[in-house]
Amino acid sequence: MYYLGIDLGGTNIAVGVVDEDCKIVAKANSSTATENAEQIADAMAATARQALEKAGITLADVPWVGLGSPGTINKDTGIIEYANNLPFRNTPMQKMLSERLDGKPIYMENDANAAAFGEYMAGALRGAKDAMAITLGTGVGGGVIIEGKIYSGSNFAGAELGHTVIVADGWPCTCGRLGCWEAYASATGLIKRTKLKMVEKAPRDSALWTIVDGDVNKVNGRTAFDAMRQGDPVGQEIVDEYVKYLSVGLTNMINVFQPDILCIGGGVGNEGENLLGPVRELVEKEQYGHNPDAKTRICKAQLGNDAGIIGAAMLGKEG
Repeated sequence: MYYLGIDLGGTNIAVGVVDEDCKIVAKANSSTATENAEQIADAMAATARQALEKAGITLADVPWVGLGSPGTINKDTGIIEYANNLPFRNTPMQKMLSERLDGKPIYMENDANAAAFGEYMAGALRGAKDAMAITLGTGVGGGVIIEGKIYSGSNFAGAELGHTVIVADGWPCTCGRLGCWEAYASATGLIKRTKLKMVEKAPRDSALWTIVDGDVNKVNGRTAFDAMRQGDPVGQEIVDEYVKYLSVGLTNMINVFQPDILCIGGGVGNEGENLLGPVRELVEKEQYGHNPDAKTRICKAQLGNDAGIIGAAMLGKEG
């Protein structure tokens, strides 16, 4: 049996054919045309057919199609109620996509939730009963799995983990609030902190400035970590502060959900143990509960960009 998963992003559509072992056997990609929802549905359907053709199968060979999309996904009605970076406002995407794919059943889920489900089915969260995935990219994404099911709340907008406030009246967030975890723990927040500290504290001949060829606009999410590895004290300070804010949010998440496993992915998550080691140390000190046999295990996500495709493909097997 094969399954088809679509991972819709703001700029890219990735589609994969996935086998029973949750392995991607064929993949196709295209750009996301964002003029209107009809165009996006057309592009997703065309890309899906390309992936099927690469795998040497047809729509008749898959039982359903899964879609992970940004936004608030009402799974009862098949409507994407809202997405802030795509033209979806009460868009009946389940019906639109099914019509373009020979009437196949369509399962839909928020993209971060689909990625968490992918890690649960085939990656770092496999074997857990209750689990959580955090993605550190442009924002802070997250997905929560409770007893094998994706938690999305009564209105399908739950688990917006990045938009919990960790600093009252703190840095502004794109959601309109001040002090959100996302503002501090995302790659965007890390880049902002790096630039500020470089201008305020780092000598022009330091590793921080050398790495970016003296151009603060070249700073990315790796800059401070790279400088830290070269012994740069300001780079170390930036990383320490970033770890502190990341750990505050992670501790909050653990205190609320107490998952068996929490995995961290995204661009900053690729730092691996350089990030996770100090994070575990701080979370260990701060989290509620002192039973060493029942503490959340914090680890690196395993599936990378494939998590969303695999999770979407497997949505028909949820719970």
